[in-house]
Amino acid sequence: MPALPETYADPEMDRRIARIAASYRQLTGRDLVAGGGETIATLWLAPQVIVAHGTEDDPRFFFANRAALERFETSFDTFLGSPSRLSAEAPLREERQDLLNRVSRDGFIADYAGVRISAKGRRFRIEAATVWNLVDEHGAVHGQAAVFDQWAELD
Repeated sequence: MPALPETYADPEMDRRIARIAASYRQLTGRDLVAGGGETIATLWLAPQVIVAHGTEDDPRFFFANRAALERFETSFDTFLGSPSRLSAEAPLREERQDLLNRVSRDGFIADYAGVRISAKGRRFRIEAATVWNLVDEHGAVHGQAAVFDQWAELD
């Protein structure tokens, strides 16, 4: 298992990652990680997949925990900075964009299911995922995040 990446120790990155748990709590009324205490290390070690991307024209992942790297069969260096659209197969990217539009409009959804693809080309269907906007104390959106712990292999 990879150790907590040094990249996550940067103060700006610390703020961005803290926003993941804070936004989840604000929008859903629940803790992202059971028991709270949601530090970067707690999110990194969480058993569920947690990913987040920014607000670029082609949004790029800026956070993935260990479970995400394992599920997407990739390394930290490869996953971070990659366009989040690449986590879905090309024919399914329109469905993914519809999901992101729904989250933008509603703040979060807690019932998402969809097909994703690992870096090794393995397809899997995620179930009961929560996807939410990353918002600051002024309501400005800084990206979106997702958490899930249920999936079925398709290949």
